[in-house]
Amino acid sequence: MLLGKKKEIMGAEIRGTSPIRWIGMAKGSRKDMGCFYVKNPNSKKIILCESAIDAISFFAMNPHWLCVSTSGATPCPAWLPLFLAKDFEIHCGFDADQTGDTLADKMISRYPSIKRLRPTQHDWNDQLRSLPIAF
Repeated sequence: MLLGKKKEIMGAEIRGTSPIRWIGMAKGSRKDMGCFYVKNPNSKKIILCESAIDAISFFAMNPHWLCVSTSGATPCPAWLPLFLAKDFEIHCGFDADQTGDTLADKMISRYPSIKRLRPTQHDWNDQLRSLPIAF
């Protein structure tokens, strides 16, 4: 779910789980009005990811961060200035591909305080899935 400023539902990201890959937004979603996030209440660091699954995956590996989905690679989500006005260290964690790199560069040129944190795999979900499983 995408939550707005007052935690009202503004939409949802959807993702196929079958062998046929598909990604999208639920009908009527307003990603300009809200975002998906997972957080630790004491977070001082934020990572901006391209999707909810990447935010969840990053959080699984880094539970002391606030992990936010931009619901697609976008260099200037409407809600980003709200986070910039707070005392957070913000990182752009878009995918490790041409689109992710290009849009991260655009975001950082527009907001120079943001740093790039690039996944070593294609995205944070791939990076999480590449870790050995401990039993």
